[in-house]
Amino acid sequence: MSTTEIFLLAMLLIFVVPFAVWRLFKTDYFAPLVIVQIIMGIILGPGVVGAAFPEYHKFLFNPDVVKTLNGVAQWGVMLFVMLAGVELDLKKVWQYRRESATTAGLSLCMPLIFGCGAALLLMNYQGWIGAKAANWQFMLGVGMACAVTALPVLVLLLEKLDILRQPMGQRIMRYASLDDVAIWGVLAVIMLDFERMGRQVGFLVAFAVLTPLFRRMMTRLQQNDRWYIAIFWLLACAFGADWAGLHFMVGAFLAGVVMDVEWFGQEHLDALFKNVLLVLMPVFFLSTGLRTKWDLGGYSVFFVAGLLLAASIGGKLAGAHIAGKVLKWKDGEASIIGWLLQSKGLIEIIFANILLDKQIITSETFTALLLMAVGSTMLTIPVVHPKLNRAQNRGLVGQASS
Repeated sequence: MSTTEIFLLAMLLIFVVPFAVWRLFKTDYFAPLVIVQIIMGIILGPGVVGAAFPEYHKFLFNPDVVKTLNGVAQWGVMLFVMLAGVELDLKKVWQYRRESATTAGLSLCMPLIFGCGAALLLMNYQGWIGAKAANWQFMLGVGMACAVTALPVLVLLLEKLDILRQPMGQRIMRYASLDDVAIWGVLAVIMLDFERMGRQVGFLVAFAVLTPLFRRMMTRLQQNDRWYIAIFWLLACAFGADWAGLHFMVGAFLAGVVMDVEWFGQEHLDALFKNVLLVLMPVFFLSTGLRTKWDLGGYSVFFVAGLLLAASIGGKLAGAHIAGKVLKWKDGEASIIGWLLQSKGLIEIIFANILLDKQIITSETFTALLLMAVGSTMLTIPVVHPKLNRAQNRGLVGQASS
């Protein structure tokens, strides 16, 4: 077969298998289609299907096909994260800056502390800390993996729960976006790449200088022209952020967050969002699954996964409840927000992949983090949905918090 034919077979597999599992087993409540796509991406990777059928896997996902899939996936996730940024109202971020900074800070710091405590416990046993890791790098890396919130998956979950554009959904987006920027910055510190840290400052300065010019230009253009300029801006910001070591998804989000919904029209943005979700995001989920390499390493890895899951969920809930006390939230808000912010998805897997590549963690630790990411994401909808229904009956959802 030609590379094109093999690529088309791989694409057929990517779209058919998750949809078939989702429909046949009716998993929508505990595992929406996006979660099934994430899990199937991992299963179709080298750790499961690749281990069971190595020759078939090597044939179907050969290097040329994987490169093509990665290109499609990167473009899809850039568009998706940009749209998530457009959905965020910066005026509200500034209007509620005390709430946003307080909640984002606590929802990052508490799971970070809990995760570092779990890492400190793991350091007493062999096989968890990577060969090239200093103790502080391992602790901070595992701690930040517990603190990650999966922004792209969070958007999908909020959309699924029908609160993305409600005040609570917008608040959660503000908290998660602030945490995501901080997480990639901390990753640069873990890598000890001082050259990249200098680049990050340069990128942020350039972004701050160019943003007012970009916004002024966009207000003077016709709507059709704005779409083209928005794509140019997206590519430039994604390139700059990746070059600076902040990751292209951070750049894509920043590119979108300085755009206004009114420039494009809500209806057009909704249509693009749904098309990107349908056509491109499944490829992103599988391409990331193909990069996962893990060995189970005995039953101990499941114990460690449970420990990290408890640290992640407990930390996020503790941070949200403390923020709720400080900011005087209504009853039930803190629990909903904490559970939504603890969802990990593929961002945590990407984060863990980087730690594994740099030998800061071992394959066993990576496996535990992988299981934690899947478990935390699958728990979100079943736990939040009944809480949200009770909150809506009390009139809690739909009210803004100051």
